[in-house]
Amino acid sequence: MDTYVINGGNRLSGEINLQGSKNSALPIIAASILVDGNALIKRCPIIRDTVAMKELLLALGCKVSQEKNLFKVDATNCNKDEIPEDLMKEIRSSIVLMGPMLARHGRIKLTHPGGCEIGSRPIDLHLNGLRQLGATVNEEHGYIICEVNRLIGSEIDLDFPSVGATENIMMAATLAEGVTIIRNVAREPEIIELQEFLNRAGANIEGAGSNIIKIKGVNKLHDVEYEVGGDRIVAGTYLCSAAITRGEVLVKGIIPEYLRSTLHKLKETGCTIKIMNKENIFIKAPEKLKSVNIKTMPFPGFPTDMQSQMVTILTLAQGTSIIMENIFENRYKYVPELIKMGASIIVEGKTAIVTGIENLTGATVEARELRGGASLVLAGLAARDVTSVIGVRYIERGYEDFVENLRNIGADIKRVN
Repeated sequence: MDTYVINGGNRLSGEINLQGSKNSALPIIAASILVDGNALIKRCPIIRDTVAMKELLLALGCKVSQEKNLFKVDATNCNKDEIPEDLMKEIRSSIVLMGPMLARHGRIKLTHPGGCEIGSRPIDLHLNGLRQLGATVNEEHGYIICEVNRLIGSEIDLDFPSVGATENIMMAATLAEGVTIIRNVAREPEIIELQEFLNRAGANIEGAGSNIIKIKGVNKLHDVEYEVGGDRIVAGTYLCSAAITRGEVLVKGIIPEYLRSTLHKLKETGCTIKIMNKENIFIKAPEKLKSVNIKTMPFPGFPTDMQSQMVTILTLAQGTSIIMENIFENRYKYVPELIKMGASIIVEGKTAIVTGIENLTGATVEARELRGGASLVLAGLAARDVTSVIGVRYIERGYEDFVENLRNIGADIKRVN
């Protein structure tokens, strides 16, 4: 397996120019299917997930060209309505192709998506929302087949503010007849970005960022250019890399408001946080971190995608921290790997009790999913001796130039085959 080899103990210091957001780019690439013309997506991160989404669009007949972080999608010849099973298994976000494909073709056949196994992520909310727009949904022999003659606007109440379901319904309703109102929607920044992309292409959507979104259907979308915003989870990961190494780092290119809950908890650990030039965040870590308690919640609460990074830095904090994971039941899969490095963590159901220790010790550990894998890298940066993190394909699903960026701020890390 490809491996990150880390010689820990260096204090990290320097600047990082942040990549575009993975969780914004993926639905925006999917939404390009709705555009009658060209969609030009700037600052698109070059990561395994965006490459997988590119392959999905190519399989559907789209033309997709890429030059560094610039993606160009032409869906003129998007004439296929079945997604190959092997591609569906590559990426969880493949599910957000349902909405735009239904709106464009009136039919989509696919399997359940793959991605990181961090817990149950049923797609019932997606399917129920599409049904309420007039689609019929049949599940047979492992396949999901959605069909509709004409999508019709409706009022939809989500049982849970699911990000993916909100995105799928938004995209389907964009070209539906009449008005769609979705209540109890996800409020994540990625929803705001999707609304902005679609509106620039001629859609009529309002309310993203609140708990109600209103969509007036239009006949078609036109050429569009859009620049993806900074990745708030990657930004949080780099801030944690400074915290765990007692360093100081400037992360450039992220809206601080999108990281409010994470920044609040980092301040509680004793870190100094400064907002500079509206989209830059500076962090300086104390000599010794303090323990904090955390509960993950939908945005604007503390993000589940930052839970493992915070647990990792809290392994070296003074005192005992209590973490409650309220989103995914299998989000603690990385904990046994941290325990190999000497961490004192007890997991009971959805609660993790973390007792701070003086030092972590290098070990060979395995990444089993994206964010937990990144957290093992953080542990290696602070640990004594050498840490080898195998399974880096998971980490590279979401982090662009991860090794290079860490090396640029002082980490002793390399990728080996």
